[in-house]
Amino acid sequence: MVPMDTATRLLRLLSLLHSRPQWDGAELAARLEITPRTVRRDVARLRSLGYPIDAAAGIGGGYRLGPGGRLPPLLLEDAEAVAIAVGLRVATTTTVSGVEEAAISALAKLHQVLPVRLREQVDAISAHTTQLPQGELPAIDGGVLVTLAAGCRHTEGIRFGYRTHDGTESERSVEPLQIVHTGRRWYLVARDRDRQAWRTFRVDRISHPELTGSRYRFEDPPDPVELVAEGTGVAPWDIVGRVRVHAPADTVKKLIPPSQGMVDAVDATTCEVRFAANDLGPLVSGVIRIHWPFEILDPPELRAAVHEHARRLLDS
Repeated sequence: MVPMDTATRLLRLLSLLHSRPQWDGAELAARLEITPRTVRRDVARLRSLGYPIDAAAGIGGGYRLGPGGRLPPLLLEDAEAVAIAVGLRVATTTTVSGVEEAAISALAKLHQVLPVRLREQVDAISAHTTQLPQGELPAIDGGVLVTLAAGCRHTEGIRFGYRTHDGTESERSVEPLQIVHTGRRWYLVARDRDRQAWRTFRVDRISHPELTGSRYRFEDPPDPVELVAEGTGVAPWDIVGRVRVHAPADTVKKLIPPSQGMVDAVDATTCEVRFAANDLGPLVSGVIRIHWPFEILDPPELRAAVHEHARRLLDS
């Protein structure tokens, strides 16, 4: 086999380090068909170029790509390159401030090096794809989102200013659990330390978040998706419809996602669905989508409206 030149070998070494958390020196030497001494020399070259490669001697030691430093080159398969390019084009229309410009810059770099055949695939997908307009959505500060995500990842407390729907300003100290994106808005699910209760916070209403350094551990955290669905899909609305459905909850959830209604298991074969709205029309539409036998529990007005709808359908 023809030996690799130094530049090619260094790129290959970076690719291997990126593919696994840790490599034994002998393994790397065997994969690259070089000596362990050359591996050590190549690692030293990469460190001099700014790549943080940690090394540990002895049993259980080896080489690993550490955090920080430069972003290593990525060696992408054709399908991966197309997926990233399409994803970057979608990101140029995001509501997260600062991401649009970064996505455009990254897309330009990727487009410059894409082979013609892949560039044509990306252009074809983009030219024949249209995104439905979602109306005016609040912009999200990218820095705020990064800080909140860091708190969730490292289980570190966060302080921030918060503006409620009526404009009231307050200071909050929370233990963040998860960021949830509904497709229209971003929410932080966290335990409010002052109120000793779980809360959802709209990220576009959060200002000046700061990591506090305090650590915590959740004993029995809630499902963040269900908490956001409850807070956005049921709590704010005037009318809540309750329907008992004679089908397993997991089956019904495939028809009714959290963004459209709350599904709670009653037993192995029955569940309860809650819809909410400010008038009966949307609730009727939700009920008539149910495929399985059901009973409307609340409110009586919803039961009457569904019966009236059924009569009109029969008359037609």
